[in-house]
Amino acid sequence: MLRTRASLALLCAALFVYSASYADSAAGSTDQVIQWNQALLKIVRTPGAQPATVHPTRSFAIMHAAIYDAVNAIDATHKPYLVHVERVSPHTSQEAAAASAAHDTLIALYPASQPTLDLQLEQSLAVIPDGVDKTTGVDVGKAVAQAILALRNDDGSAAPLIAFVPGNAPGDYQLTPPNLPTPAFTHWSKVTPFALERANQFRLGPPPALTSAQYTAAFNEVKSLGMLGSTTATADQKLIGQFWGGAIQNYWNEITQTAVQAHHLTTAQSARVFALLNITLADEVIAFYDTKYTYDFWRPVTAIRAADTDGNPDTLADPNWLPQATKTAADPSYPGAHATISSGAEFVLNTVFGQKPFNLIITSEVLPGITRSFDSFAGAESEASASRIFAGQHFRTDENAGETLGRHVADFVVDNFLTRVHDRDDRDHEGRDN
Repeated sequence: MLRTRASLALLCAALFVYSASYADSAAGSTDQVIQWNQALLKIVRTPGAQPATVHPTRSFAIMHAAIYDAVNAIDATHKPYLVHVERVSPHTSQEAAAASAAHDTLIALYPASQPTLDLQLEQSLAVIPDGVDKTTGVDVGKAVAQAILALRNDDGSAAPLIAFVPGNAPGDYQLTPPNLPTPAFTHWSKVTPFALERANQFRLGPPPALTSAQYTAAFNEVKSLGMLGSTTATADQKLIGQFWGGAIQNYWNEITQTAVQAHHLTTAQSARVFALLNITLADEVIAFYDTKYTYDFWRPVTAIRAADTDGNPDTLADPNWLPQATKTAADPSYPGAHATISSGAEFVLNTVFGQKPFNLIITSEVLPGITRSFDSFAGAESEASASRIFAGQHFRTDENAGETLGRHVADFVVDNFLTRVHDRDDRDHEGRDN
């Protein structure tokens, strides 16, 4: 479906733009891609701004796809994502195109934020010299934003939640105490992917049997380390469980900001990194909800309280057990979302930047002023994944499965999208850009 829609975009979104000016296209050195990424992070962190039934990764993917296609229309070194803009002067302002594309996508997605977004656009454009290159860049950004929004207009994200009826057999996902939240995003696997051919393209096999040694080990680990008031978890494990407790895609967008700034990327390079990242994250969410609601596997709080029903003599029930985080995320346990998203993000960033040591300081979304340091993206991924065990949210088997799913999705995106055009005279001759 996506490739059919993409071919329509190439036909319908063609735009003929000319520029006779030769002003410096690098004017306005502030990274507009990072600035607008920060603007969207601020929106999704504002209570009530994000629609409850629309996953925020969709917005990040839409905005960054639009920024990428607008900037790449000028840079012309990589394959477009969906929108091909013809005959754009290479002197057109990439910064103006990026800001315009971001602004127009965000006011469509978050109309209540338009006054703030209008002000940010004004400030973004103010640092770019006036002239035809700036005007053309704004026009390119607007055209691309309109096309990307049109392509995502009927993608299934506005559909109502699918009614969920909890099972009552051992292993079935049930509403989790103490607050018994209604299952979230039951419809999300029906959303059209951004890159994947279908939501179940990399669907995982089932979780381990309740009587298996693998399940027993994972059960006893989270029961001990993830319990509220645990006496076996170390102080650092408890901190890790809390540190990563926010929306995991937000952490990885901020990690990418740090990496882009540290490596002094150009606007075009920055646009590509953020597009690869957020297209990957959006499709990972679609994919993990497909797996989650295929197997409907119970959360640790349910499993531990009902362990006397699972047929496993090596798992002992604790009817009063609660996770360190007290409340449990409102969806089935398998696979882990943190692990899926973190694994995919690590794959994308390692592909772009390589696996050499990298000084990375990460700030918690939920513990103001608390930071943790890493020397690699892999270190951050590993800790983010393990954090859900220490928080009592997931079995290790959920996290291992999520890491596998995340790598599959990311590898597919990196191999097949936003690839480099090696021969500028033959735009069909493409290959992976490492």
